[in-house]
Amino acid sequence: MHKILIIYSWFVRTATYFLPNSPSIMRFRGFLYGIGMTGCGKNFQVTSSAYFNSLYGIIIGDNVYIAHNTVIIGSGITIEDNVVIGPNSVISGGNHKFRNGSFRFSHSNLKKISLKKNVTLKKGSWVGANCTLVGGTVLPEGSILAAGAVLTKSFTDKMKIYGGVPAKNIGCVQEDES
Repeated sequence: MHKILIIYSWFVRTATYFLPNSPSIMRFRGFLYGIGMTGCGKNFQVTSSAYFNSLYGIIIGDNVYIAHNTVIIGSGITIEDNVVIGPNSVISGGNHKFRNGSFRFSHSNLKKISLKKNVTLKKGSWVGANCTLVGGTVLPEGSILAAGAVLTKSFTDKMKIYGGVPAKNIGCVQEDES
């Protein structure tokens, strides 16, 4: 099933790439991607240049937006409701083992070279432009991952701003009262 979903993901991207990035077209593209995902909510919007290497093991909530040139790699990725992912971001639900002097050929059985670790973006979070999120990480509810940040560990404090390489708490999110 995993290999079929890789091909399906490629097909959706290829078939819809030329369509404009209007909200209705992005929702249509999100709907098509959602068919192959483990779970997908309503109003999932995906720009034409976003890339999923597979849809296997990906769960998307309601009202999620994925911007230009975002790359989503691997399985075990959960994006909860009302999440925005900025352009040129990379989310990777896995990593490679270092064995026998190499990351690429770390095991005689090539199916076992990667370590699968979950990535979770909690409700209402925002990933800024040019961010990287690696396996085994959580961005808490209502939090921001500042532009250019690299999320390498899980955080638990809600409504915070995380930034830097590696990301750390750099501030608090203020609720807009207007």
